[in-house]
Amino acid sequence: MAGSRRLVACLLMGLFASSTIAAPVVADIEWERDGWLTTALADERLTMGDEFGCYGIPGYSWYNDPGAVAKECRSYIENNTEASKWGDDALSTYAPDGLTMAQHNYIASQDFVVHGDETGLIDTAWHNVTDVPNDVWDWYNLGRRGGSLEKEIGSLETVQNAVEEGGLVNLYWIGRVNDATIRHDRDIADYLQNDAQAWMTTWGQAWSYWSSNRCYQHSNQLDQEAATFTFSSIVTEQCTSVSPNAWNVPATWRLSFENATVVDVQDVLGQSMTNLTGERQTAEGWRMDGDELLVSVKRGTVVTVILDGEDISFDVHNQTEFWNGYDAAVTIAAHDTTDLFLWSKRFDDEDQLRFTWLVSPRTVEGRLPWLPYASLVAGVVTIVAMMGILGREGIGPLAGIMHNKNHQYEEE
Repeated sequence: MAGSRRLVACLLMGLFASSTIAAPVVADIEWERDGWLTTALADERLTMGDEFGCYGIPGYSWYNDPGAVAKECRSYIENNTEASKWGDDALSTYAPDGLTMAQHNYIASQDFVVHGDETGLIDTAWHNVTDVPNDVWDWYNLGRRGGSLEKEIGSLETVQNAVEEGGLVNLYWIGRVNDATIRHDRDIADYLQNDAQAWMTTWGQAWSYWSSNRCYQHSNQLDQEAATFTFSSIVTEQCTSVSPNAWNVPATWRLSFENATVVDVQDVLGQSMTNLTGERQTAEGWRMDGDELLVSVKRGTVVTVILDGEDISFDVHNQTEFWNGYDAAVTIAAHDTTDLFLWSKRFDDEDQLRFTWLVSPRTVEGRLPWLPYASLVAGVVTIVAMMGILGREGIGPLAGIMHNKNHQYEEE
């Protein structure tokens, strides 16, 4: 009799253990990844300068455990694609309105440094043209300037005014709601493609550029005899420790020379670097801004400025607020991207537009994200009830407790 009771107890404990172990497995099969993230399509978007960030994971709640959502979402991105051609690690994530600063810190502990947009925190970045970020936590509440890229919702005038004001303009975009495809505003797309005088960038690039402006050092050497000026933005441990996750995006330096004109800018191989006049996509190179030279280089890149003149003097002024000396930058955040192909193919002809694709796995058709947890709770309740019933018969781990209770009732 004692042996059979021990057998029943072991079976009950095994059933309980199997139900708790199975819960993550059930959660794993409630969604499927976007297969396009592992194809040449994703590589093409990366080559063009797009970024992949996080939107969320079905079955996980930003409000209940934001750190877990960020961790799973980071794993989802890294197991399928790189975040950017400027850096492998994902930097950007969606975050809903209503999270506390402590919860945003949990997200940041997973190395997501840009949280957006309109998250409701007191500290903000780029909610208007003067809302310049001063600290890292300002980026936990990235503003939505310029409105939407969606047809009937977006406004060309709103986008134009925001770009002309300057600062970071962050447009909202969602390509599909349930089975309905959301059309984009072609007038806005045409303006951004052809006319907007702005740096076309992404969340992670904008943050990385801002980070480089917080701590920068350079080296330079003027050779009067050869009429050359060697310049580099150097990498220091002090600077990289300020923002260790920042991508090495080209930063733009403003230089000026007295008694000389700039003939060319060359790399270490003596090759002429790209002239960035009119360019709006992040790259290394140079251009003239009046009498001043703008040089855009990654940290560690050494360039040589070829000059024409005598008794030359120079001045390294600063890094510009945005890449290539622009007064405005434009990002487009594609929220809840579950199908990269369907969402991106419509923009094949707009090669100047840059997207921050906030990706999320697809929920499996016919499944609800809360079902695994409901199943787990039901299983636990059932097992505990069974253990209680058997315990009254002197069987299982609750046998002693139920026996004492029955004895107490009998005495009463």
